[in-house]
Amino acid sequence: MKLELANIKGTLLRLSKKRSVKQGLPFVLFIIGASFGLGQFTNLRYEYRKTKQTQEKMQDVGLPMRKAEEITLEAQYDIVKEYDTDHWENKRISRPWEEETPKS
Repeated sequence: MKLELANIKGTLLRLSKKRSVKQGLPFVLFIIGASFGLGQFTNLRYEYRKTKQTQEKMQDVGLPMRKAEEITLEAQYDIVKEYDTDHWENKRISRPWEEETPKS
């Protein structure tokens, strides 16, 4: 029995001196632990995404909530159709560095 314990102890001491065990084992444990930790964080993200925001909750926080309007391609086309796209003029606005300051 003592011989087996001494043999196991000697094996562990030899392994603990190897570079691959000193650096590789913590790295592998870190990678495996990080994957479980990130899994928990992503679960939280999707868990709270499923909750619906009501108008009362949004107003309590101070954010106005607009009612959803149905936007269709045809409705947007009707709005753009009213613009005069054949006769337009390119108007250049003055840039901040080109603006003249009034002389007093």
